[in-house]
Amino acid sequence: MAKVEIYTTMACPYCMAAKDLLSSKKIEFTEISVDGDPEGRQRMTSRAQGRFTVPQIFIDDLHVGGFDDMAALERRGALDGLLAGGASANPWD
Repeated sequence: MAKVEIYTTMACPYCMAAKDLLSSKKIEFTEISVDGDPEGRQRMTSRAQGRFTVPQIFIDDLHVGGFDDMAALERRGALDGLLAGGASANPWD
């Protein structure tokens, strides 16, 4: 099973939707709250190649993006493979 990390804030509906999608698939994830944590947000932004909105989702250290990006992978049928530990260099191909 893949290691999943998700950077969130408490009041973000997209964060909740991302966590709901992962939970519906029975995927365990590490939630990293950046509420009131400017250093944590900076680490997230650096890891996410400059993206500063939440959520930012990583699967096995692969930056998936935000909720819309993860939902697009789900619609394409590519998300389950990533979550099973089959992260590729470019899952959007």
